[in-house]
Amino acid sequence: MAHNSLEPRDSFSSKFGVIAAAAGSAIGLGNIWRFPYILGENGGGAFLLVYLVFIIAIGVPVMMSEFVIGRNAQRNPVGAFKKIRPGKPWYLVGLLGVVSAFIILAFYTVVAGWTLEYLVQSVIWLVSPSKYGFSSMDTAELRNFFTDQFHNFQHGSWRPVIWFGVIMIFTGLIVISGVKDGIEKYAKILMPLLLVLLIVLVIRALTLDGARQGVVFLFKPDFSLIKTSTVLEALGQAFFSLSIGMGTLITYGSYIPRKENLGSTALNVALADTFIAVIAGLAIFPAVFAFNISPDAGPDLVYITLPVIFSKMTAGMVWAFIFFLLLCFAAVTSTISVLEVIVAYFSEELKMKRRNATILAMISVGFLGLLCTFSWNVLSDFRIMGKTVFGLFNASPDILLPLGGLFIVVFVGWIMQKKVVKEELSSNGIYKVRFMNVFIFLVKFVAPLAIAIVFLNGLGILRL
Repeated sequence: MAHNSLEPRDSFSSKFGVIAAAAGSAIGLGNIWRFPYILGENGGGAFLLVYLVFIIAIGVPVMMSEFVIGRNAQRNPVGAFKKIRPGKPWYLVGLLGVVSAFIILAFYTVVAGWTLEYLVQSVIWLVSPSKYGFSSMDTAELRNFFTDQFHNFQHGSWRPVIWFGVIMIFTGLIVISGVKDGIEKYAKILMPLLLVLLIVLVIRALTLDGARQGVVFLFKPDFSLIKTSTVLEALGQAFFSLSIGMGTLITYGSYIPRKENLGSTALNVALADTFIAVIAGLAIFPAVFAFNISPDAGPDLVYITLPVIFSKMTAGMVWAFIFFLLLCFAAVTSTISVLEVIVAYFSEELKMKRRNATILAMISVGFLGLLCTFSWNVLSDFRIMGKTVFGLFNASPDILLPLGGLFIVVFVGWIMQKKVVKEELSSNGIYKVRFMNVFIFLVKFVAPLAIAIVFLNGLGILRL
């Protein structure tokens, strides 16, 4: 293993590169798959308003905290805490982030592989529509067809493994190229493409007969639908949507040049993340209502309900192809950022060359990913605490990310010197920090309380 001092520390080269990469980290399946179905289950517009409040009041301050730690230390999550508080056990918070990255990347890459399966299937359905006879099926028959398709794929032995491998290798090839020539370069390409595809889908959805009802559902709040569970769901989604708590933003923060304004960067990333989530809702709900489908379809919304809708639309499988291509792009921008957490840790703490660190990270995550993939067939009877490996990994972010986020805001609010925090937020005096007192108040008191609620809810202790 070669010492990493042979490789100068890379960084982002432009403001757009910083925002594209960090927004790419935040924007993923959570925005286009999870956000619409949670919004659908929680009454639409009212949930959206509560969510926006939490993004600004909690999400942005926590993101800024991670950026502050990363840029101040210029290290991976473990090395950052070691540098800022040497000899103290705070580095365990960084280690928790790295462990979280392993677990999340393992199951997330499996789910990302599902989007590739649907991308290929949409082409097959498009080329030979008469073979499947979608036009003669009613809604119930279509739902049964796509349910069977998904079940047969998920429980198959080789296709899920292949698609998992493709996503893993593609992600590794980008990360191995470095921060500027890999992560930033591809974020600048993928993020605009993602936005264009989403806008095309929105235009198509809004031109459907009956689309107006979906727009009303999304933007006209009915406050009678707000329950305690709605608030908890909105708080949890705001937290997870921004990639907070697993060291991704500490790692990316360490690559942000000193001249960049961390406050405006965090706000821009949060706005981009929220905009994409809302636009995804605007692409989905008008179509849902136009075809009289229930908006509270839950996790099945993307992989079963939407294919039903596409099959009813003129040139529907073309739109299905565009949608699942969009999902692939969103998934990869996130897998890149999570893999980079592990690679940065291996490079700097184990003194490995980036190439070797990336290969080791891919192999180790690949092993965990295979365990997840086989949860529906070979390992279907293997249970840990009553859950399959995939089920356990899928549930773990509800605990690991809030725990990491809680320690991060406590560290910035109570442990780091206020002068150091202000220096980072002002970029050593380049920018005026008008919000300093508000920021400190939020990370000292408001964010820890809100994150603790998410954490206890994830554990099942708090069920209000």
